[in-house]
Amino acid sequence: MLSATKSQRFSLADVLTSCLSAVRGEANALELGGVKRAVVVLADGLGAHALKASAGHARTLAPMLSKATTASVGFPTTTASSLASLTTGTHPGEHGLVGYRVLDVERDRVFNQLTEWGGPIDPAVWQRCRTVFEIAGDAKIPSFCVGVERYRNTGFTQAVLRGAEFRAAGTIDQRLDEARRILDEHERALIYVYVPELDQAGHSHGWQSRAWTDRLEELDSAARGFGSSLSAEEGMVLTADHGVIDVASHHHIILDDRSGLLDGVRHLAGEPRCLQLHLEPDASEGQRRDILRRWVDSESGRSWVVSRAEAVATGWFGPQVAPEVLPRIGDILVAARKSIAYYDGRVATDSGRTMVGQHGSLTPDEVLVPLLRFGAFG
Repeated sequence: MLSATKSQRFSLADVLTSCLSAVRGEANALELGGVKRAVVVLADGLGAHALKASAGHARTLAPMLSKATTASVGFPTTTASSLASLTTGTHPGEHGLVGYRVLDVERDRVFNQLTEWGGPIDPAVWQRCRTVFEIAGDAKIPSFCVGVERYRNTGFTQAVLRGAEFRAAGTIDQRLDEARRILDEHERALIYVYVPELDQAGHSHGWQSRAWTDRLEELDSAARGFGSSLSAEEGMVLTADHGVIDVASHHHIILDDRSGLLDGVRHLAGEPRCLQLHLEPDASEGQRRDILRRWVDSESGRSWVVSRAEAVATGWFGPQVAPEVLPRIGDILVAARKSIAYYDGRVATDSGRTMVGQHGSLTPDEVLVPLLRFGAFG
């Protein structure tokens, strides 16, 4: 039985587009009232379930959480895909960032869509859709991204943030202080503030760690102070790109040649909680069915195992998938249902195996995120 990807009224793809519409005085999916200036704060890795479970560390944010203030990020639940959905207002099947590690079919290689840009891959072409910031520019509304300096000139930034002026600041408080300055300097503005600290702590230590809750407390305090500064013409939405699940090392599933599961698999893409298997291009239909059956027999007790055609038909990648995007999706997808993660045992050094916090699949812990409103939006 395939998992549904749309279980909430609101989608992450609605957020930034709705904020721009609010600045333009137009109706929008989030039903936000008209403002002159809007801010979206995205806390990477802040799942709704983790926030609720950590309520004692988030006395501003946690009480605001309800079914009505929760959104679905779509699939896959990974930063590259989700941030592109946020900043384009479209889904992975349209914008083309269909996972963490994705197959570049033309060059027959898998690359990391957060860090391995360069060479012949043009971010402005690979990410196929106009951004909300570019659309804002058409309406003479200045837009800004406030983030960490090291992200300023990356390929991923060029792919998903084009059209926004990048402003750098170090801490969460400093980023929101910069956002406050932008609000004070402009009659109209659209601002995106990126908070990576929770995701970084979650990957290293897990969301149940002291490191993660410390970062949550910092965010909670900063959001409270910034929210109280908003005027009647300013609104803020705080959301996230995915949730997180802690996966113990003894729940790692190591794939190697002895298992037989990799027979006929040319590339392993995706990420540990959501593999995308690309088969040998000359494999026959019968061989493809056999490989799918082998994975279903082995893994369906703990993962959703589906063909590309099934995933697309069920809407995992959104209501439509562009023809040029389709080959980027794995021939077979293996999306974890239980608290497990898959690793390629043939890779001698895989730094990902040290991660505690994981995401990428379709469980509620990963898919559901807060959608909290402040200022004029509250």
